[in-house]
Amino acid sequence: MQEKPTYILAIESSCDDTAAAILKNDKVLSNVVARQAVHEEYGGVVPELASRAHQQNIVPVIDVALKKAGVKREELCAVAFTQGPGLMGSLLVGSSFAKSMAMALNVPLIAVNHMQAHILAHFITEEGFDKPEFPFLAMTISGGHTQIVKITDYFTMEVIGETTDDAVGEAFDKSAKILGLPYPGGPLIDKYAQEGNPKAFQFTKPKVPGLNFSFSGLKTQILYFVQKQTAENPNFIEENLQDICASIQYTIINILMDKIKLAVKETGIKSVAIGGGVSANSGIRKTLKDAEKKYGWKTFIPKFEYTTDNAAMIGIVGYHKYLKNQFNDATVVSKARIEL
Repeated sequence: MQEKPTYILAIESSCDDTAAAILKNDKVLSNVVARQAVHEEYGGVVPELASRAHQQNIVPVIDVALKKAGVKREELCAVAFTQGPGLMGSLLVGSSFAKSMAMALNVPLIAVNHMQAHILAHFITEEGFDKPEFPFLAMTISGGHTQIVKITDYFTMEVIGETTDDAVGEAFDKSAKILGLPYPGGPLIDKYAQEGNPKAFQFTKPKVPGLNFSFSGLKTQILYFVQKQTAENPNFIEENLQDICASIQYTIINILMDKIKLAVKETGIKSVAIGGGVSANSGIRKTLKDAEKKYGWKTFIPKFEYTTDNAAMIGIVGYHKYLKNQFNDATVVSKARIEL
């Protein structure tokens, strides 16, 4: 007799993307994201505008996700949602809807840690993508986080290195802002870097002990460099944009790779996975793949649509929590900051 499938509705609303996904066991049937263009004119996410947009988007996004998956509400086995970390107003929109829907359908409610989800996205069954075996190292790189995490089981995770100040995604975005590029600037640096010389300009890597990171000094260094060069030549950025972007990206990738190489050496674990929005960066993806041949590692790079904020990754955590009966009641609270 065939086992009855588990259908999970997942909701993600931690920042400025409203997302919903339907999973059948560990497979994604639909993964819908509504992006918010309103923040572009402000050069960054405005929390109040983000939460208002979530309120407008959440019902249609969930409706589209159910229709695309061909799943009826009555077939849902659980509702998973992002508990944190994230913007409080945004999180509350998703959690309130998830609680209401779980209650109305009389199905379990599952709270999910957003950063765990970036890591466990590797366990979504996708053709052409392998799943890591335990233990493995995960580097979570996003606008708000830079961490190296030792994973020994689905929910046994130890942070062994993290940023002492700014996250890598912020380093990319602030560097882009210094160059006069529009928000979000990280993907534009990646785009221009592909046409430039990564060794055209040299930036000093910060000396941070152990497996920790620091990016605030690098941002300041880039700012002073651009100010000095544009004072001498007002057209410096325009004439050297590709080379500047390539040099910035090259430096940031080297900082990340130095730490992950040290983590492999210290732990003896040669399986390395990346997750988070910055793992969409083509330079990082290529460098990690090259490391597989160079150092004899096994590397895991998520499918592009599971790198930036999405609900499929929330759904896979929800599925594994469902299997372990790790449910929450309506008293569960959203948290802007949450430990891994």
